Amino acid sequence: MAVKSIMLCGVGGQGILLASDIISDVLMVNNFDVKKSEVHGMSQRGGAVVSTVRYGEKVYSPITGVGDVDYIVAFERLEALRNIGKLKSDGTILVNDYRINPLPVATAAMKYPDNVLGILQKTVSNVITIDAFNMAKELGNIKVMNTIMMGKLAKIIELPKDIWIEVIKRRVPKKAIDINLEAFEKAYNL
Repeated sequence: MAVKSIMLCGVGGQGILLASDIISDVLMVNNFDVKKSEVHGMSQRGGAVVSTVRYGEKVYSPITGVGDVDYIVAFERLEALRNIGKLKSDGTILVNDYRINPLPVATAAMKYPDNVLGILQKTVSNVITIDAFNMAKELGNIKVMNTIMMGKLAKIIELPKDIWIEVIKRRVPKKAIDINLEAFEKAYNL
C-alpha cells in the first residue's frame, strides 16, 4: 500500500489533537506504520492548529508537501481554504460548515472571505460538508464536534467501525464515552 496522509486543521480548542491521536491509534491497530506531526502555535488563543497523520506499510516521515495529502479534515471553513493547497488533485476534503473569526477579522482589520464553501467546490472535486457544530449542539455537547468529524472520516476511509469505537472508549474521558460514541455513530450513519 502506498503511503496515505490525513491532515486535520482548525482552531485551538476544537479537539484536533485528540482526534489525530485517535486516528493514529485506529491506524496502528489496523497494522499500519503511522507517523504524526502537529503545529499548534497560538492554539490556546484561537490560533490555527494542524496535525498530519501519515500511514502505510512503511512511513519515513510525518511531513507532507504541496499536493501530498489524501484527506483533509477541516474543523472550520477558513482553515479548509488555508490548507487546500496540500490536497492531492484526487483527494477528499471533509469540511465542518462552521465559522470562527480569526483575530484580524474579529478586530475588523480583515474581512472573512465570502462563499468559502463555493470556492472549495470550484477548487476541489471531492468536497464533503458536514454541520458538525449543530449536530454536536443537538447532542447537548459542542465538544463532541471532533468525534462527529471522525465518524464521517471513518466512513470515508473504510476502516473497521468496531476498532474506532474501541479506541474512542480508550482515549476519551470515562464520563464522556457515551456522548462521544453517540456522536461518532450519528456522523458515521449519515
